Amino acid sequence: MIRLHGFFRSLASYRVRAALRLKGIEFEEVEVDLLKGAQFSPEFDAVNPQHAVPVLEIDGLRLVQSLPIIEYLDERFPSPALLPGDAAGRARVRALAQIAASDVHPLIVPRVRNYLGNPLGLPEEAKQAFIQHWFSLGSAALEARLVRDPETGTFAHGDTPGIADVVLTSHVLGARVFKTDMSSAPRLSALADRCLALAAFDAGGMKQLL
Repeated sequence: MIRLHGFFRSLASYRVRAALRLKGIEFEEVEVDLLKGAQFSPEFDAVNPQHAVPVLEIDGLRLVQSLPIIEYLDERFPSPALLPGDAAGRARVRALAQIAASDVHPLIVPRVRNYLGNPLGLPEEAKQAFIQHWFSLGSAALEARLVRDPETGTFAHGDTPGIADVVLTSHVLGARVFKTDMSSAPRLSALADRCLALAAFDAGGMKQLL
């Protein structure tokens, strides 16, 4: 059995969950409650010493970091493909994914938010403004790419959902959880809503936060 260690509020876990569902891969999920500090338990330390989710147990491996996990799944289970068949398309899709997953997401994760509060002493309003700032900048960059690039179709790259859609939808979900004004990114927001209408992109327990 393929096992996903994740958490319903984790955007990175959401990406892997959506990719597994797009692939039609059966898996079981083990909840790691980040709010209760379960990521620091001795049991989870043995799974991932970085104390972060997601972790995917598959083929005797323990894979970490959402984007490498998804690319492993795409190579291990080639159909349906989540990456384009051409090098230029793969570069574009990876760049879109990295804007959200590497430039924005690391700045808003719990360990960063906690550090802003203690020891830096930022009040909740300031932390919220910090988070919204980075979501807004990332959204503006993604919106510009989606609008300008001729490769944008019904989905982020062409007319079938792939890795970029998984990551961009997680970005929009996070922005909405933190009440970020997304009015300047209508193409990005519409893309996420199109994806969320598909069963594979079900936001699950995260819906209660929106």
